[in-house]
Amino acid sequence: MSEKPYAYTQNRELSWLRFNERVLEEAADPRVPLLERLKFISIYTSNLDEFFMVRCGSLYDLSLVDPENHDKRSGMTPAEQLNAIFKQVDKLCPVKDDVLKNINETLVSLHMARIENKQLTKKQQKFVRHYFDTQIYSMLSPQVIDNRHPFPHLMNKAQYIIVRLKEGKNDMQFGIIPVPDFLDRIIYLPEAQGDYVLLEHVIYHQVERIFSEDNIVSKSIIRVTRNADINLNEKEIDEDEDYREYMKKILKKRDRLAPIRLEYYRTMDDETTAFLCEKLNLKPNQVFCSKSPMEMDYFFDLIDQAPNVLTKPLLYKPFEPQKKCSLDLDRPLIPQLLQHDELLFYPYQSIDIFLDLLMEAAHDKNVLSIKITIYRLAKNSRIVNALVEAAENGKEVIVLMELRARFDEKHNIQEAQILEEAGCKILYGFEDLKVHSKVMQFTVKTRKQIRTITQIGTGNYNEKTSKQYTDISYITGREDIGADGTAFFRNLLMSNLEGQYDHLLVSPFQLKEAVMKMMDEQIEKASSGQQAKIYLKMNSITDVDLINKIQEASSAGVEIRMVVRGICCILPGVPGYTENLHIISIVGRYLEHSRIYAFGNDDDMKVYISSADFMTRNTEKRVEVACPIYDEKLKKRVLEYFKLQLRDNIKARQMQSDGTYKAIETMDAPLDSQNECMRLAEEMHPKKSKEHHVFRAIASHFRRN
Repeated sequence: MSEKPYAYTQNRELSWLRFNERVLEEAADPRVPLLERLKFISIYTSNLDEFFMVRCGSLYDLSLVDPENHDKRSGMTPAEQLNAIFKQVDKLCPVKDDVLKNINETLVSLHMARIENKQLTKKQQKFVRHYFDTQIYSMLSPQVIDNRHPFPHLMNKAQYIIVRLKEGKNDMQFGIIPVPDFLDRIIYLPEAQGDYVLLEHVIYHQVERIFSEDNIVSKSIIRVTRNADINLNEKEIDEDEDYREYMKKILKKRDRLAPIRLEYYRTMDDETTAFLCEKLNLKPNQVFCSKSPMEMDYFFDLIDQAPNVLTKPLLYKPFEPQKKCSLDLDRPLIPQLLQHDELLFYPYQSIDIFLDLLMEAAHDKNVLSIKITIYRLAKNSRIVNALVEAAENGKEVIVLMELRARFDEKHNIQEAQILEEAGCKILYGFEDLKVHSKVMQFTVKTRKQIRTITQIGTGNYNEKTSKQYTDISYITGREDIGADGTAFFRNLLMSNLEGQYDHLLVSPFQLKEAVMKMMDEQIEKASSGQQAKIYLKMNSITDVDLINKIQEASSAGVEIRMVVRGICCILPGVPGYTENLHIISIVGRYLEHSRIYAFGNDDDMKVYISSADFMTRNTEKRVEVACPIYDEKLKKRVLEYFKLQLRDNIKARQMQSDGTYKAIETMDAPLDSQNECMRLAEEMHPKKSKEHHVFRAIASHFRRN
């Protein structure tokens, strides 16, 4: 069969936009609690901001240095990709505006709505004017733009009021006012309970009191998004310069990189648009109109500040991650883990179980050392506190801190300094590779020998996101996994990225090849008439080698089921190519973040959890770890969890052969997999034996249905 170029692949950026459109669908879904819908709007907006800053920023750079570079999955040049992105985003902008408008109209009756200027009562108008005079006016720094007052640098994602002024008969002049980010953005109105106006809108409607009303021809609120894709050149580091100090200098450049998008609120005349495009070096298709506020993060403050009696019915029913597992939490955990493994599913089970283990290790006199790789941390991290206490208790603590976790660089720099001052040994990532793995190991002295306890996860050591993301954490005292874990940390210390492992799959030199070999085994089975299966769950898939191998497996007759939350560059159901490939995406209350790879039939299936998506950056440009689950009971739990997601017919969407998504059409009883996991977690009795675990009930649920 001759290959048709791009027959079963699609552009990664357009695929990502479809994922973000799914987030917007959650905001529009009337079945989702009203204030949760506001949160989805905010997530959609912040997702899009980061997309422009990182992905569009990278494409912009590529369009300058290699304009004829063709995307491997769609054949598009950088400029063609950017134009396609801008066109699609332009279609999504009014959809977001309409969704937010509908939500805000509903909030009016609840007195939590954003009130338009024309809707203000006379008393409220008087209040807003007085508030502007006493709380805002003196904080503003307006300027005109002329030969002596050059066009200012517009900060990334900051908001400004721009006005076009009439200077003479035919001359035009512009003025600009930064919206102060140190003032309260939400301004509550009197006698309106929780109704409010926004700071930028107040300034916008009072701008005639700053610039003469007779001279104002037009006015608008604007916001610039800048390229944030900083390329690190470690050759620039002085031999005697601290790596953290170098990173601090690099981060200062982010707010001064090239503009990639200009947004304006409601209206902006052609002359102002042309002026800004010239000053910012933007094309007209990089300018977007927003009829709703451009910065949506304030929704979280709005919800937090509202009375609980009002917000409680409009939010998801509270769920507390359960401290229930196969361990007896009233006894020391380390001796138990030396006897049997544990598998934790976040957010259904609590990260406190792992944190208690880490703190126990920090104080146990038999624990000799703790080693850990860190990519992202929570603020006021309990992980850091435990590591500090361990070091202060005389234990060897080795931390590989990745300073290049995008947008968390500054926080990681600060935490690395705290750990180093406490006596921890700090390592950083490699020159060309980020360390994205999630591995922790500590050595324990027993009566007979030195043992290890190794933890390997799919998600970060972050207490906050462990309540928001679905992830899997595997903790084991197995000697075979422990030996590989020890070798892994030794290789990191020795800068040996090509180390060999007997059980762990480690990128960039082993993971992809091992996965493709296991796919080949299934292809061989299917080719000989045997039943063959591949199950994959991940955030994204873009790696062309793995895409082609999956297509080969589908063509050979392997049954392939995938759960891909975000970017998915392989298309299912394409005749002659991917007819045996089925893909769903789940966007729900929690962000699906865990990665699972499984190969074979259920009775002999090889099962791995991993930190790596099937993206080239993960498989070739990062240090990632996939870990096998050998224990049959734990393996069964992972597979039950995966199959439960396949049965989701509420939040799941079926990917079509053209890359679009459709709701699941079925006669089965409604099933939201995340809700089901919460229900099962709450049902389990905390004192059950180690054989009775949180997802055990899923098996009987399958049998009943």
